[in-house]
Amino acid sequence: MDTPELSLYYDGNCSFCASEMERLRGWDSAGKLAFIDIAESSFDPSVLGVDMAALDRELHSLTSNGTVLVGIDSMLVAYTLVGKGWLVLPLRIKLLRPLLANLYRRFARNRYRFSRWLGYKPIQQCEGGVCHVKNPFLDR
Repeated sequence: MDTPELSLYYDGNCSFCASEMERLRGWDSAGKLAFIDIAESSFDPSVLGVDMAALDRELHSLTSNGTVLVGIDSMLVAYTLVGKGWLVLPLRIKLLRPLLANLYRRFARNRYRFSRWLGYKPIQQCEGGVCHVKNPFLDR
């Protein structure tokens, strides 16, 4: 498959986010997903028609037909494409969606803090044999 069905735009400075993308990548044996790190210096948000502030607030994704998905809609489609839709089954329940979307936005807004609380280690970046921990506030 040349064109992925869904491209996920995630924060590679967030250790929880990066780990979750690695988990999805491992499940994606059919190559249906693409992963784009918005923390990379070469990243350009114009492809999605949104600014970095919007991308920083919530996970965004782009379908192969050009539809931009945000937040829990991105997660629902990504997990479904890799055959793990049952893990996000509550996201399909109409009455729960507003509550879950709100909880997700709160989590996304505080993802660095939650990553630490959940025991995820800071992301290290190594170049030329020199490593440093990426700082989401200084390394933008």
